[in-house]
Amino acid sequence: MQHEPFFTLNSYHVALAVVGAIVILARWLPRLISKREPVAAPLMILFGAGATLLIPGLPVLPDPRQAPLPWELVSELTVIVALFAAGMRIDSLRPWKKWQPTLRMLAIAMPLTILAVALLGVGFAGLTVAGAILLGAVLAPTDPVLASDVQVGPPHEGLEHPVRFTLTTEAGLNDGLAFPFVYLGLIVAAEGLNPTAWALDWILWDVLYRIVLGAVMGWLSGKALGYILFIVPRGSLLAETSSGVIAFAAVLLCYGATELVEGYGFIAVAILGLTLRRIEEEHHFHRRLHDFCESIEDALTALLLVALGSVLPILLADLSWTHFVVAVVLLAIIRPVSGWIALLETDLDHRSRAVVSIYGVRGIGSIYYLCYAGNHLEFVNENQLWSLVGLVILVSTIVHGFSVGWAMDRLSKD
Repeated sequence: MQHEPFFTLNSYHVALAVVGAIVILARWLPRLISKREPVAAPLMILFGAGATLLIPGLPVLPDPRQAPLPWELVSELTVIVALFAAGMRIDSLRPWKKWQPTLRMLAIAMPLTILAVALLGVGFAGLTVAGAILLGAVLAPTDPVLASDVQVGPPHEGLEHPVRFTLTTEAGLNDGLAFPFVYLGLIVAAEGLNPTAWALDWILWDVLYRIVLGAVMGWLSGKALGYILFIVPRGSLLAETSSGVIAFAAVLLCYGATELVEGYGFIAVAILGLTLRRIEEEHHFHRRLHDFCESIEDALTALLLVALGSVLPILLADLSWTHFVVAVVLLAIIRPVSGWIALLETDLDHRSRAVVSIYGVRGIGSIYYLCYAGNHLEFVNENQLWSLVGLVILVSTIVHGFSVGWAMDRLSKD
């Protein structure tokens, strides 16, 4: 009688071991050369790509171009948790003047970036108008997930540097504000470049209604959750149970309810965090809520980055030299120049203005938007879009990740 081998190499178990090893190595290796918090994001992507190329028999993940839904769902969950945590980090909203750089980055820098990237996509990369608009919308917002190194600290730390405050609030709000432009790309792809047929509906519905409703739903959800956590019943407050899972539940409820009424859920969960943080501001439970969500965010981010790295060789197979030019121009010229222009009338000094303008990390949010668009409409330039977005995420995480510690150290010495 022939027995099966005692050790069997199940590909699923091999994959679990590889993912675990990659995350540990990405967190541990940088500590051998630096005492700063490890720059793990680019290493997870690179190690994920290396594992796919070097280790035979690993399970093949679904190509996001062919099966965008699983990628959309995981990236969506990661982003909404990160947006809530970003809102929870802000200890003080006042003085209101410190919001000026954020508002200018949202109202000036982001539309300028979308316009510049779209023009570059049409005139240089050979994209259709719809594909170029979508590319601009996907790459314009900064990422709340991968930008933690330049954001303010957890609740109750205080001493929020103006640069960290600006980058945190920008990353928390611009993901939702990019959505109208994603819809604009979808509309142009479906109906053509004929603004008289759709411009009014787009402005009234996708821009005004959905943004306002997202903000209102976030505020109402924050007030309701604060009431449940900190006010009633007085003798047995839910906040005293120390159960951080309530934050995750609130994020899901707020996001789902907002999307059901056609508001922007990304805006709602960011406002939820900002609103809840204003209720019983000194209560220790705020820190627990933030830390619980941050743990979920870190776990989802690690899995998503390793997964992105594993499919990156496929996504980058269609790269051309024009893609490299577009990526470099976006990260080295378009974002810094548009940010610098937006911040001209603010109180930030030259160095602070430069850091805010340069350190707009691209990442998980871009994956979500592109998956969302691909799941709703088939684009002519979809392979090119994925190649460009994959390249920009890779370059952004490497360049920004390995230089941000030095930049923030220089800034803190001023």
